Amino acid sequence: MVNQKNHTNYSFRQATMDDYEFLYTLHVQALRPYVEKLWGWEETWQREYFECKFDPKNRKIIQIEDQDAGVLVVQQCEAQTYIALIEILPEFHGQGVGTAIIADLCSQAHERNQVVTLHVLRSNDPARRLYERLGFEVALEEEYRIKMIKKIPQISNGEIP
Repeated sequence: MVNQKNHTNYSFRQATMDDYEFLYTLHVQALRPYVEKLWGWEETWQREYFECKFDPKNRKIIQIEDQDAGVLVVQQCEAQTYIALIEILPEFHGQGVGTAIIADLCSQAHERNQVVTLHVLRSNDPARRLYERLGFEVALEEEYRIKMIKKIPQISNGEIP
């Protein structure tokens, strides 16, 4: 898939059980600094929790030039698209991949007349800044997370752009 605004190439493939170690390593690299700030990092607990929650059927592996670069979990319901998880390996940060994927998800959701929601850890300032730059607003501040929403854009005649 090529995002038309920034020409970022990415694709998805279905995750499998064989992706477990890649996805755990990705989780550690993507979230450990932010989890440590809130709760500390207990490797045994993190590994057990990840294993308990691991279900490849709802995960898509983000690929850049056929290289595994991240993971995406999206949940659809009638009124909203919920970005449950997006993690990208640090070596792909700053290349517009996350921006392109989220922008494309928002565009698709808005075509279906859906808002887009997500949660971000309070300690993850870089992700929060990205979401705000993409038009997300704080909907609810929780103890450890912030729920954000991107509403359906409206133009003057009431049509969705």
